[in-house]
Amino acid sequence: METVSVTKAFGGTQGVYRHASTATGTDMTFSVYVPPHAEGMKLPVVWYLSGLTCTHANVTEKGEFRAACAELGLIFVAPDTSPRGEDVPDDPDGAWDFGLGAGFYVDATEKPFAANYHMWTYVTEELPGLVAAEFPADMARQSIMGHSMGGHGALTIGLTCPDRYKAVSAFAPIVAPSQVPWGQKALGGYLGDDRVAWGAHDAVALIAGGARVPELLVDQGDADGFLDQLKPDLLADACAEAGIALTLRMQPGYDHSYYFISTFLGDHLRWHAERLG
Repeated sequence: METVSVTKAFGGTQGVYRHASTATGTDMTFSVYVPPHAEGMKLPVVWYLSGLTCTHANVTEKGEFRAACAELGLIFVAPDTSPRGEDVPDDPDGAWDFGLGAGFYVDATEKPFAANYHMWTYVTEELPGLVAAEFPADMARQSIMGHSMGGHGALTIGLTCPDRYKAVSAFAPIVAPSQVPWGQKALGGYLGDDRVAWGAHDAVALIAGGARVPELLVDQGDADGFLDQLKPDLLADACAEAGIALTLRMQPGYDHSYYFISTFLGDHLRWHAERLG
């Protein structure tokens, strides 16, 4: 693991790191904030998954999470959203909603993406192993959150691994990618035409199929220009049918941006901290 930068913030350290990933076959960059803590102490870990076009840097620079993490004693980890590199395949038309920056947190099975786009394995297996080895992380106390495409990732990973994550939340998540153009393009491109495989990466479909977590927290701006892709009402209906305690907060006047996320990120971190112990 190579240290790209380390900066002191709120008594802790904000670092950016790079390593050679076996999951993606590329170098991957991620950021970790470690709050001030006593020597030898192990701290709970919050995973933050970013949205389309983003890298680790978006939330690291715009998220305004460090004061809350320092107060609450939370390690905050932000991975990238896709593999990167000159040899990594991208959308053939150069579109922003597929390929580089748009890994959708799946393990691709379709050529040419299957060689590198293993973001599910990277986020759920490889990077947690690295974080456990290199940082004062208590891996028995993990939680996960994300925004937009990353909200989709947080929901699907949390629903698939409910014993690992003590809390799951999201900002403006793509809750039913199988039913909207962003998701149909990504799931079809990475996983092919097998809709059963798509269902493993669709929060609404997972809940309908029996996946359960005790509760979810979702914030959604009612001025978000992408509501037709996000469809929070479908998640509300699925959770009501399944008996999952969903707190869906429609925030008046807020859009899809980091102005929205940074406004409510502290609320989410406090909600996570209560469940992480």
